[in-house]
Order: sequence, then structure tokens, then C-alpha cells
Amino acid sequence: MLDTINKVLGKIDSFVWGIPLIALILLSGLFLTVRLKGVQFRKLPHAFKKMFANEKSGQHGEVTSFAALCTALSATIGTGNIVGVATAVVAGGPGALFWMWLAALVGMATKYSECLLSVKYRQVTEDGHIIGGPFYYIERGMGSKWKWLAMIFAFFGICVGLFGIGTFSQVNGIASAVNNFFDPNQQYTVAIPGIGTYSWTVVIASLILAFCVGAVLIGGIKRIASVSQIVVPFMAVAYFVFALILIICNITKVPAAVVTVVQGAFHPRAVTGGVVGSMFVAMQNGVARGIFSNEAGLGSAPIAAAAAQTHEPVRQGLVSMTGTFIDTIVICTLTGLSIVLTGAWQVDGLEGVQVTTYAFQNGLPFPHVVSSFVLMMCLVFFAFTTILGWDYYSERCLEYLTGGNMKKVMVFRWIYILAVFIGPYMTVSAVWTIADIFNGLMALPNMIALFALNGVVVYETKKFFEAGKHKK
Repeated sequence: MLDTINKVLGKIDSFVWGIPLIALILLSGLFLTVRLKGVQFRKLPHAFKKMFANEKSGQHGEVTSFAALCTALSATIGTGNIVGVATAVVAGGPGALFWMWLAALVGMATKYSECLLSVKYRQVTEDGHIIGGPFYYIERGMGSKWKWLAMIFAFFGICVGLFGIGTFSQVNGIASAVNNFFDPNQQYTVAIPGIGTYSWTVVIASLILAFCVGAVLIGGIKRIASVSQIVVPFMAVAYFVFALILIICNITKVPAAVVTVVQGAFHPRAVTGGVVGSMFVAMQNGVARGIFSNEAGLGSAPIAAAAAQTHEPVRQGLVSMTGTFIDTIVICTLTGLSIVLTGAWQVDGLEGVQVTTYAFQNGLPFPHVVSSFVLMMCLVFFAFTTILGWDYYSERCLEYLTGGNMKKVMVFRWIYILAVFIGPYMTVSAVWTIADIFNGLMALPNMIALFALNGVVVYETKKFFEAGKHKK
């Protein structure tokens, strides 16, 4: 019976995350790029300049633009940057990295548009805090008759946070990384009645993680943003430095690696020797993993963007789109090049994080134990901040669905912390498949809204730059 359920869920997952959704998100990015005359390319330097320049006090919002960006990055910079890239390159060949770049470049226009709309249509609640996201720009931008679509988005957003990206998959990633480093041979175990036998490292990691998550989440968005402002730049810079060291140490191989990536994107057989059968396989893996990593089009980042202290929707859209650039063009590229340079993608028997671990161990000029420790710590911090970011997204979705009932939101927060605690002991594969399905379904209402409101995005953009507000 369980096998049948898993097979059915697997087919649904393949359909939801199949060509239709991937093509829809990619084509949406291309459409918005054309409509906005390549705003993500023309205004990228300006966007980075405004990233750290806070607006004057007195603006609506709960956190600075940079803090809102870090909150969004806390959810997007996660295991996908390490594990997802490795999976894409192994399954689709080095050419998958090229398609990942393409998905990110057009995805920046999508991220810009959805975050602009989020700030424009956000709401100030009775107690003074800000709530916004696809549910509000669907309801207020498209009209109240579309509220059912907004509620569908909010429902899927709660499910993704509680059952998938936010809890079980991230917690398992942390527990596995810690266990593989400290007790790979399962020498120190404990039998938990009714659950099974686990390494002490898993038990201790789950307790520490649940405590740390609880300590941050109880403080709400401001504490999440405060932690994200410290942890996100730290972990991103640390990973960037070590990956850059790897590339510098193998600098003579870089030109050949870039040629391999580009050639593999259009002629996979020439690079993989027939292991990857077609350009389509490379494209599918690259685009899918790119979207999964930077979440452009899924509608998650706009929820964080809505809390920014700004009165200019375009300004926050510009700042938010840098997140896609940082996540994919910078961090995912470093991971992908590391894997291609060291030949890790060609080693038989390796999958997921093992591929990236092999690349770090064999590419860095440090003992293997040091390289493994660095990667483990990056995974832990990446996954930890993803847990924080997705709790915030889920809470805002629930707040919308319940009409602002904060008691229910507080109950949800404790359930979320409990899910983090029990996460390492959840081994049913169906949980991850269901989460993946909800993740894909979450994007559909958002895509509909972006197409329906693209005229608003174009108008706001034109008005902002013609008025010279970007120079202030």
C-alpha cells in the first residue's frame, strides 16, 4: 500500500515539477525581461548600491531593505546551493550549470516584479505590523473576486513551510551532515523507544537546533531579520572564500571547465560520453534546480520584501532581485565550477552532498578533515537560516488565511518548533515528495498574478525612473 502511495505521489511530483511549470516560470521571466527592457541588467549596479542605503526614518515597514533581503536570502541560500547544484550537474552534466545561469538571469526580472508588487499592495495591520505577499497582490491587485486564488497560495505556503522546505528536509540535512562528520560509523548510538536507534550526534543536534530555532522564532520578524543580517552574510562570505580558494588553486583548469559547461549545455554527449542523452536533460535539470535554489517565481521572497522600510515599491524590487544574483550567479556558480574542475561529477557512486564534499576534499589545499568540516558548517548554517525564513513565510500565509488571528499564528509557531525537533527522526520519503508538490503548486497562483499585473509593474517602473527617484 505504501509503495503504491509513493508511486502515485512520485508521478504527481514529476507532473507538477515537469516541463509545463518549468517552462511557465522560465517564459514568465523572459516575458517580464522584455516588458521591462532588461531592467535586471540595466539597473543591477544601482540595485547593489541601494542594497545598503536605508531610506529615511518614518517609512512604513518593520525592517530595513537590507534586512528584508537577508530574510529572503536566509530562505533561498540553503542546501540547494550545495546539494541541488551537485544533483543537477550529476544528472544533467556540466551543461546544467549554463541553464541554471539562464534561469537566474531571467528570474531576476521575475523576482523584481513580484517584490515590487508585494510592497505596492501590502497591508498595515491594526497593531501596526506589515503583511504582504502574493496573497495581497492577488486580492488587491487583481480584485476581490480572485481572493480564492490568494487563499490557495497561502494554503500551499503553509504546507511548504511546515511539511517540507522549512522543517523536515532542512533538519535532516543538518542531522546527516553532523552525523557523517562526527560519527560516520554509528559507534555512539542510543535506542529511542518507539522510534528507533540513532547516533547521539543526531539526538544532541536535534535538541540544540530546536532550542536555537525556538529562541529566534519567538522574537518574530525583527529577531529573524537581526539574526539573518549576521548569519547570512557570514555564511555566504565563508562559503564564497573557500570555494574561491578552490577555484584559484585550480585556475589553469577554469577555461576548460567553462568550455565544458557551455558545450555541455548544447551538446551533452560530446562532454558526458553519452551519459546524458540530450540537451533537454541538461536544460531540465539546470532550470529546475536553479528555480528551486533562488525561488524566483515561487512567491516566497515577496513576503519578506513586504516588511521593508520603504515607500518605493520599485526600490525594494531592485534590492530584492540582487538576491537571485547572489544565490545563483555567485554561490551556485562557485559550487558548480568546483564540481566540474575537480571531476567530482564523474565519480561513480557519489550523489548529493557527497559530490560537493569530494570536490572540496580534492580541490582545496587543506587536509580532507578540514575541508569536510568547512562544508558541514556551511550546510548547517545554510539549513538553519532556511528554517527561520520559511517559518516567517508560513506565519504570514496563516495570518492572511485566519484574518489576522495571532493566537493561531502563535500556536503554529510552536508546532513549527516541534516539527524541527522531530525532523531528524522523520524518514518517510513521502514527506519530501509531498513537500515538493506543494512547492510547485505554490508557484502557480503567483505566476497567474504576475501575468495579470505585469502592466502595473511596467507602469511603476517607468514612473519611478522618469521621476528621477532612483538618484535620491
